[in-house]
Amino acid sequence: MGKVIGIDLGTTNSCVAVIDGGDPVVIPNSEGSRTTPSMVGFTDGDERFVGLQAKRQGIINAERTIYGIKRLMGRKYRSDEIARLKELLPYRLVENVNGDAWVTINGKNYSPQEISAQILRKMKSTAEDFFGEEILEAVITVPAYFDDAQRQATKDAGRIAGLTVRRIINEPTAAALAYGYQNRKDARVAVFDLGGGTFDISILELHDGVFEVISTSGDNDLGGDDFDRVILEHLIKRFEEESGVDVSEDKMALQRLREAAESAKCELSTLSETNINLPFLAVDDSGPQHFSMNFQRSLLNDLCYDLIERLEVPCRQALDDAGLNAADIDEVILVGGMTRMPAVQERVVELFGKTPNKGVNPDEVVAIGAAIQSGIIDGEIKEVVLLDVTPMSLGIRVENDGFSAIIPKNTSIPTRVSKTFTTTRDNQELVTVAVHQGEQRKASRNRLLGLFNLTGLPSSPAGVPRIEVSFDIDTDGIVNVTAVDTRTGQSQSIEVTGHSGLSDEELERAVSRNA
Repeated sequence: MGKVIGIDLGTTNSCVAVIDGGDPVVIPNSEGSRTTPSMVGFTDGDERFVGLQAKRQGIINAERTIYGIKRLMGRKYRSDEIARLKELLPYRLVENVNGDAWVTINGKNYSPQEISAQILRKMKSTAEDFFGEEILEAVITVPAYFDDAQRQATKDAGRIAGLTVRRIINEPTAAALAYGYQNRKDARVAVFDLGGGTFDISILELHDGVFEVISTSGDNDLGGDDFDRVILEHLIKRFEEESGVDVSEDKMALQRLREAAESAKCELSTLSETNINLPFLAVDDSGPQHFSMNFQRSLLNDLCYDLIERLEVPCRQALDDAGLNAADIDEVILVGGMTRMPAVQERVVELFGKTPNKGVNPDEVVAIGAAIQSGIIDGEIKEVVLLDVTPMSLGIRVENDGFSAIIPKNTSIPTRVSKTFTTTRDNQELVTVAVHQGEQRKASRNRLLGLFNLTGLPSSPAGVPRIEVSFDIDTDGIVNVTAVDTRTGQSQSIEVTGHSGLSDEELERAVSRNA
């Protein structure tokens, strides 16, 4: 049987690891780096390259250099939201009929899953070069707060890349697996995961090789990209004040400023001040315009204050859902590159009352955890048991657009839960069961996963029928929903496997196009 690899498909960087000789090993890519920029570059002749080579061409070929694609996978956008994205990103986006944001390169449209598949293919080839054999299976990590459609989109990306995705595992859970596998001690841990595109916080209990997730919360719109953006906006404004030139529509200048913003942010994790120096940033009637400024950590903290404040609510929510106080947490594990920012670490100390554990590499720990999960699946690791939870509530739409949760968020999976409902009109012959996922009281504000009709109800007054709706969710997050009229035994069911935004035909076409 071939190797099952573990992949951390990150917003900014990706990483691949595997169990080799009983131990997790991070595999370096062909450039010798243990992480790979999650960037895909195209030439005008449709040649593609991934990682460092794509990042290098970002300035001179910004429109054909794709980054941050993870944020677009499996998500629906309103037209005004896509218009806003078009303003922020150097590459072209197009809205398809389903409200998905696709990338346009050289006149061809690519789904976010296809772009992500290029990154996964790079991880796959990295592992194949390491072992000298074909790799066909993988465990891939996702943010804990990814919904059903985003998880399915990740699985579809794996399929397009030529991988069978054996398991989707939450990133904080993977990090806790890596931490616990190395430390082998009982503990109650909080995994604080602030990466390039998302923020997750999960509370876990580690005991005798059992890793049990108690609660999880997060913000899918908070990550390093947002920190980069507020710095970028400041630099654009500062340059215009000094030179009188607005470069907000100059894609090459924007890309140079964007890279300078990211570099300054990283440097200020260890320095109190750095210098941004960009000669020939623009040209106007008076000649070339250069940009230079000293950038202090204090200014960075001021610019990012609102973003850092947004970390509190998910942390409080996760603790409340777990029924715990900050004092009950033994260790706080930092995951994701943004946790290197001193202001973020200070906020963690304020929230949890303790210095976070820095004993794991925040860039590699998630991939290591994914590899451990692959070892569990493969039978190579036998002394570890993982008990995860569903990150969002699952339920159905009821009268007046209400949402009735049947499986509340943070319920351990696998699980089966039933709830009894009735009709709202006299002589109602059918009921429509609409399955939703989310935390809003109105069903229409939650994600619709699927719907089906239960027909053949006998004529009776409203409120008389007894309809039992059962949700059954397995460890892979596959949901089966069944509705039964308890008086007649009439039943109907649906398997909710998630809809990533790609039709079966589009998925098959993507597989063929990327083979």
